[in-house]
Amino acid sequence: MKVIGLAGWSGAGKTTLLARVVPHLLGRGLRVSVIKHAHHSFDVDVPGKDSWVHRQSGAAEVLVSSAKRWALMHELRGVSEPKLPELLAKMSRVDLVIVEGFKSEPHRKIEVHRLANGKAMLFPDDPGVVGIASDAAVETSLPVAHLDDIPAIAAMMQRSAISVEDVLARSAPET
Repeated sequence: MKVIGLAGWSGAGKTTLLARVVPHLLGRGLRVSVIKHAHHSFDVDVPGKDSWVHRQSGAAEVLVSSAKRWALMHELRGVSEPKLPELLAKMSRVDLVIVEGFKSEPHRKIEVHRLANGKAMLFPDDPGVVGIASDAAVETSLPVAHLDDIPAIAAMMQRSAISVEDVLARSAPET
């Protein structure tokens, strides 16, 4: 299982790009999963539904299952947010895990940059950035692809991805 990230400021188009790249990778025969970093108290549950009531009542975990999917919600209840390696360990094995967000984690990332966003680029200060997808010309020795060039971005992601074991080793605390 290999891992690559997409990182960039809010509004850069990470989710939009991901929604275009995943079908391309699937078409090439890869099994792909995504880990998405969300901010604060996001909710995937519907207020008033049974699973929401169970969570609100104090359950540490609520697993919802049907004939089409299952989902496990885990409430942190004051415990610190898990780091990327802990989340990767929970994933089923696939060919490629794409991590959206987690800018401060030390995995390899493709920076998503949109000129109209008006934000500075991450790559000069983030050694984890190994490629750039942008709608602007970027002067760098890193590989660069236009945001609309999905095959080039997908290839860049595949070339730059590293094994989950390497990600875990990069994140291990030094002794």
